[in-house]
Amino acid sequence: MKIPMYQVDAFADRVFEGNPAAVCVLEKWLKDKQMQMIAAENNLAETAFIVPNGAKYEIRWFTPTVEVLLCGHATLAAAHVLFKYYGALDKINFHSHLSGDLFVENQKKLLVLDFPVDELIPTEAPMHLFEALGKDAVEVYKGKSDYLLIYPSQDDIESMNPDFSLLSKVEMRGVIVSARGKDVDFVSRFFGPQVGINEDPVTGSAHTSLIPYWSGRLEKQKLVARQLSRRGGTLYCEYKSSRVLIAGNAVTYFKGKIKI
Repeated sequence: MKIPMYQVDAFADRVFEGNPAAVCVLEKWLKDKQMQMIAAENNLAETAFIVPNGAKYEIRWFTPTVEVLLCGHATLAAAHVLFKYYGALDKINFHSHLSGDLFVENQKKLLVLDFPVDELIPTEAPMHLFEALGKDAVEVYKGKSDYLLIYPSQDDIESMNPDFSLLSKVEMRGVIVSARGKDVDFVSRFFGPQVGINEDPVTGSAHTSLIPYWSGRLEKQKLVARQLSRRGGTLYCEYKSSRVLIAGNAVTYFKGKIKI
């Protein structure tokens, strides 16, 4: 069996920036074990698998080690592939059996994700969390999949050097650290050694937590965010009550077929 596969740099204006994701376009679902093995072989933060279903596309996301509830950058990458290579029109409706309906609109200069917001609950930091990060946060929240930690300054985020072995003991998908930005509204980083990703370059799904938080804190509906990984990425965000809009560019690194 040969499967079309694309590698796309999401939240990037050129290759070698943003967050790379693989996209496999299927006619029907493979076995879960096969998809997990493909994702492990790709060894990227995420591999998205999509299957057409009437007017929608079913979508699932796998890290090298596990399936995840939601992935923003791989959804952006999948939409880029459908718009560029499969004749999709201005808006795509993805459906995830874990996260419901997700939309991506092609606004020519940007692709815009339309995702449900995450609900944040103030909480205490679990054992090992501050020790693993090397710094205490001023606020700690727990979302559906991740912890969100707020710090006083962008310098705190930039200088963070986590102990990933210790951080992997925290029982959530990942840890988001964030602060107000110097040149943008807010900055963040995302750590997920629990799911095989020490640091994710640009994490769209994390912004379902970040956007409602910073919209309330800064009293703004529209925000510009920067994820401060080595590759980095800029996200154009809007808070719309129960949904968030997350916009960015995507570029193809390669396209081909895999044989399994």
